Amino acid sequence: MRGAAMSLTAAASGLVVFLLSVSVVQGQDGWGVTCPSTEICAVKGSTVEIRCSFTYPSTWDGRVNILEKTFWFTKWKDGKRVDLTTDSEYASRVENLCENSICTLRIRNLRERDSAEYRLGIKTNQATYWANPVTLSVTVLQVHVNRLRLSTLLQCLSSCPPGQTSYIWFKNRQEVKEETSPYANFRYDSADSYSCALKGYEDFPSPSVYAPELPSVSVSPSAEIEEGSSVTLTCSSDANPAANYTWYKEDEDSPKASGQIFTITDFRAEHSGSYSCGAQNKLGRSNSTFHLTVVTGSSTMMVNIIRTTLGVLMLILALLLSLWMRKKKALRSTTEAPEPEEIELDSDPVYQNVSHTAAQKEDTEEQGDMV
Repeated sequence: MRGAAMSLTAAASGLVVFLLSVSVVQGQDGWGVTCPSTEICAVKGSTVEIRCSFTYPSTWDGRVNILEKTFWFTKWKDGKRVDLTTDSEYASRVENLCENSICTLRIRNLRERDSAEYRLGIKTNQATYWANPVTLSVTVLQVHVNRLRLSTLLQCLSSCPPGQTSYIWFKNRQEVKEETSPYANFRYDSADSYSCALKGYEDFPSPSVYAPELPSVSVSPSAEIEEGSSVTLTCSSDANPAANYTWYKEDEDSPKASGQIFTITDFRAEHSGSYSCGAQNKLGRSNSTFHLTVVTGSSTMMVNIIRTTLGVLMLILALLLSLWMRKKKALRSTTEAPEPEEIELDSDPVYQNVSHTAAQKEDTEEQGDMV
C-alpha cells in the first residue's frame, strides 16, 4: 500500500456530521474518522490507496443506529455527493475496500486530473457523516539539470509539497542514492543517464536525462547539388534535455548558423567542403561531419551532352548491325542451289532438272545443224 504508507501528519480534526438540520462535531457521541495521511503525493500511472478508519454510535437520538453504506466522493451533482464508484471518470479504476471499520480507497492508473480532495462518507439509517478531506496530488516527474564546474546538480521536479516524501536517484537505470531533498549532485560524465523516483514509486521513474547522441544529417535535395540551387540541411539528435544545434564549416572559426535547419540559398563552388553539425545540452556535446560538393552548370551540360551522344551512337550501331544481318541473309539465299521444279505432262508428273533440260535442247539443235 504505497499512498497509505506515506504517513505525514496526525489524524484529521473538525469532522462534521449532519442529521437533518443538526450538526455534530467529530468525536461527539461516538462519531469519528481517522486518516493516517491527510496529504498524499503519487505518480501518474501508478496506484494509490487512501485509508481511513471510522466510528459511529450504536444508538442515536434514542434509536438504534445501523450502518447502511460507506462511500468516497470528491464532487457534488444535483445537490448530492457523487459516489466515486458510480462516477464515469473513476468507475473502472476505483475500489472501496471496507472491513472492520477501516475503508481503503484504491485508485489505479492515476491521471493528473485525479488530483483532488477525497472524503469518506458514512451513511446510517439516521444520518450521513463525512470526514475532512484527504488531499491527493498526482505528479509527473522531471529532472532539471544544472551544470557546475566539475559536477552536475540535478533536481527532481514534482508537484508534491516539500517534505512529504524521499527521492530515489538512478544512474544508468541503477539505484544509487536516496535523498530527503529533491536535489542530488553527481560527478559529470557525458556517457551517463540519470532519473529520479518518489520513494514507494520506484517502478514509475522520471524520464532519463542524457547527453546528445551522435547526430544524423539529411540533405535536400539528396541528388547532385547544382550551382545556384538551394540546399537545406537538417540535423537531429536524441537528447534530454533537448539539444541545441550549431553548424560549422571546416577551416572557419565562426559558426555558419544555429538551429536544427541550415539552408544555403545560392550554392556556389566556394560552398563546397566539409561541414559539421554540433548537438549540445547541459550534459554534453556530439558532432557529425559530412561533405558537400557542387556540380557547376557547364559540367552538368557536358555530362548531358556525353549522355546524349552515347545514346545516339548506340542507336546507329544497332541500325548498322540490323542492316548487315539483312544483307548477309540475302547473300546467303542467292548462293544456295535451287530446288527441283515439278512439271505436269499428260497428267503424269515428271521431275526434271532445269539445267539438264537446257543441255538436251542444245544437243538437239547441234544435231539439226549437222543434218
